[in-house]
Amino acid sequence: MTAVRKSLLLHGGLLIVLFGLQFVLPAYHHGNLARIMVLASYAIGYNVLFGYTGLLSLGHAMFFAAGMYGMGLGIRFLEMSPALALLAGLAAGLILALVVGYLALRTVGVAFMIVTLMFAQALFLTILYFGKWTRGDEGFVIQQPERVLWGIDLSDPVNRYFAALLLFAVCLLVSLWLIQRPVGRVLIAIRENQERARMLGYDIFAHKLAAVMISGGISALAGAVYGLLFGYVGATFASVQYSIFPLLWVLLGGAGTVLGPFVGTLFMFYLIDLSSALTTAHMLIAGVVLVAVTLFAQQGIVGELRRRFWRWLP
Repeated sequence: MTAVRKSLLLHGGLLIVLFGLQFVLPAYHHGNLARIMVLASYAIGYNVLFGYTGLLSLGHAMFFAAGMYGMGLGIRFLEMSPALALLAGLAAGLILALVVGYLALRTVGVAFMIVTLMFAQALFLTILYFGKWTRGDEGFVIQQPERVLWGIDLSDPVNRYFAALLLFAVCLLVSLWLIQRPVGRVLIAIRENQERARMLGYDIFAHKLAAVMISGGISALAGAVYGLLFGYVGATFASVQYSIFPLLWVLLGGAGTVLGPFVGTLFMFYLIDLSSALTTAHMLIAGVVLVAVTLFAQQGIVGELRRRFWRWLP
């Protein structure tokens, strides 16, 4: 069996398992898994930039929040339909990614990290400054009638789960398709040796800008869907915390692997959830486990599985 066929079977099998879990999971874990799939989609977007292109962003929450606020403000003030609001959120993320990418990619290394962080903080402060419309830290709720998409009530747990699964499936398959296409191979070449890729005649800036836009677009779509499915839009999702989360999820799961973002998000979510049930010092437990994983699985969970057992894993 070829590596491509094995990869398709693995990723298709995961989607089938997630589909089946909808019918057997108790309510608590059912809701958790829906949230995890949306956040994993956000992590997939981050992985395109960091895992495959080698660009470390410390401000990725700006794209997630741009999608969320583009959708939420469209519904609240422009009375958009949910479908049109989702497109507005995606458009907001893509426009922001184009502007940020065009400016930030003129820097490299640590400077790129700092510039992305500055842009994200500027967006966060803008949200707080225009609190009259955004409601700042308090945020605002998207009411149930405003969350009916094509006659489907997305506030219903079953519909919400399938919508989250659809988003995750699309993002996962787009990521898998991307790395198997020439443009994906060029992004990996840039990550491994930028100067050699330039010597081969590739336009490094254009490919990096494309990576920023793909990454920002996926992240913005995840943010828009998150706000619509869970009915809340708030400035917290534009904070530094939500820029660090996808970095941790990708590092834990395995940077540069297709399944790594999902595995890392699932692991981190339940690590914090289970440890918080044991003690108020749950972040200490989470920190110790994270350090252990970092020390003994330096390529992340999926990355280590690929290195040790399954070399064909994408």
